[in-house]
Amino acid sequence: MSIESVYWVITHNCNDTCAHCYNASRPGGASLSQEDAIRIVGHLPSDPPARVILSGGEPLTERRLLLRTLDALNDRYAAGTQFMVQTNGDLLTPERLDELLAHHVTRIDIASIDRYHRHQGARREALEALFLSRGLTGESPDALVAKGALTKHEPSFGFWGANENFWIGGNWPRGRAVTNRNWLRDPEHNFCAIVSGAIGFLGGVSGVPQEIAIQLSELYPCCPSTAFPIADLREESVDDALDRIRNHPAWRALDRGQPRELGSEAGIATEHADARIQALGNVCLWCDEYFRKHYQGPRVRRETQFVPLESLEP
Repeated sequence: MSIESVYWVITHNCNDTCAHCYNASRPGGASLSQEDAIRIVGHLPSDPPARVILSGGEPLTERRLLLRTLDALNDRYAAGTQFMVQTNGDLLTPERLDELLAHHVTRIDIASIDRYHRHQGARREALEALFLSRGLTGESPDALVAKGALTKHEPSFGFWGANENFWIGGNWPRGRAVTNRNWLRDPEHNFCAIVSGAIGFLGGVSGVPQEIAIQLSELYPCCPSTAFPIADLREESVDDALDRIRNHPAWRALDRGQPRELGSEAGIATEHADARIQALGNVCLWCDEYFRKHYQGPRVRRETQFVPLESLEP
């Protein structure tokens, strides 16, 4: 199984409490143990992915975990795989940048150039100067790359951030965005159909990188996370977990980026799904409702902490 991209949140510990944070990261938030991280690395795809992105929370709050995980990834995959770190940049110093580069990192993205984060991009100039002083290139600044373009290259950096129309899915109804009610009420917004959404997570869409998302130890088809995880990767491999669900119509609908087709196997018409998406105000909430009320299929039978327990709209 040749998965091109693995997005892995290794910690919910963070130095900030951003108002939009979809996994409600905070100081003292949950983190993987080093032992569990090593076990999960052993359960990642058998074929080397083109990239593994380590994120949080703020991964630099857990430096020992981060560095140990990077070393384990390099031991398993080494040549050909990009090891990328997403950080808000607040804790990044010259010494810590050197440390990351010494531990096989080939790409650093500063994911805080927006109004939600504490510094709102104020450190960008200083961080860019730091990256350039270490020989990193900013020639490929986009964190989203096309299928087939995920090849390992000289160390690089990029800057981006959340906004209502794109990153954080137009503000997913998840985590602190729910508490603060700043999630996007736009039933026409289908984050599922773009990279980092579920589209292509089973590898079934031509021209779309196959990406999976991991929250701590739990496997999901997308960054917003479905109401139930596909698997706990401390206990099961990615390859086995995806094979287990591959032929189920609901997961195949998400693979196509079509959550309105989630209920086909349960006899739920797309017209009903459309009506629910309109009423709920966000396609992720319809996905939650489907999995809670209608889904009959293989899953880890526990609910993720990242999605709201109750519908946010009638």
